[in-house]
Amino acid sequence: MPSFVMKCGGSTLAALPDLFFEELKQLQSDGIVPVIVHGGGPAISATLEKLEIPTQFVNGLRKTSEEVLDVVEMVLSGQINKQIVRKLNQAGAHAIGLSGIDGNLIEAQPVEGHEEIGFVGDVTQVRADLIEGIIGLGAIPVIAPLGIDAKGQRYNINADTSAGAVAASLGVEHLIVVTDVPGMMKTVNGEKVILPATTEAEIQEMIQSGEIYGGMIPKVKAALKCLQGGVSEVVIVSGTKPGVLGRVLRGEAEGTRIRKSQ
Repeated sequence: MPSFVMKCGGSTLAALPDLFFEELKQLQSDGIVPVIVHGGGPAISATLEKLEIPTQFVNGLRKTSEEVLDVVEMVLSGQINKQIVRKLNQAGAHAIGLSGIDGNLIEAQPVEGHEEIGFVGDVTQVRADLIEGIIGLGAIPVIAPLGIDAKGQRYNINADTSAGAVAASLGVEHLIVVTDVPGMMKTVNGEKVILPATTEAEIQEMIQSGEIYGGMIPKVKAALKCLQGGVSEVVIVSGTKPGVLGRVLRGEAEGTRIRKSQ
């Protein structure tokens, strides 16, 4: 069985030190099995720009036409996914990369307001048995956040949303969101400080006040949905500190822990 789900942006993973991948390998060797769900927004934007395909965002989500979707699939499944698999294999781990389309791993439907945003999906079901089968082969699953519906339509799915759905479907205790910042930031007396812990209610207040905005909104909403799905906590951390995953799993102070409101 998987021990935790880790979500990481493609650009963040590309910048992580070799020690991070070596820690993932060590965790796998110790029987602590990670499932990785990754994004790749900056690489998608860069490729769209090279191809002179316009792109825009609506409430932190990329507006996705069929033309944009072709690029999203190419970059996520073909470029970012295989980079991560290569880095894990080079570190001595055993990893298998796939997207949510493979084996209907992530079933999806259009998001609310899809008329404005195109082929962006919400997760309706995750095939936990397929992920567990890969783990049974002794491999770390590395998942690109694409989805598919019963008619074969592909969907671009926010990576945080996908990771939350995967974590809930697997019944893991921890979803660890690895970023290039040390955690959620809050303004206190005019200064930005790390929020060590927060709850669903506090996050809703920060969204209403505008303190959480843009691309952070789908990130924290995915965290809340994940908690509602049975995951004990979501932890947002920086991946640049050696041993960060082990400290999170041991319950030591690190990043921002999001828990259910009491």
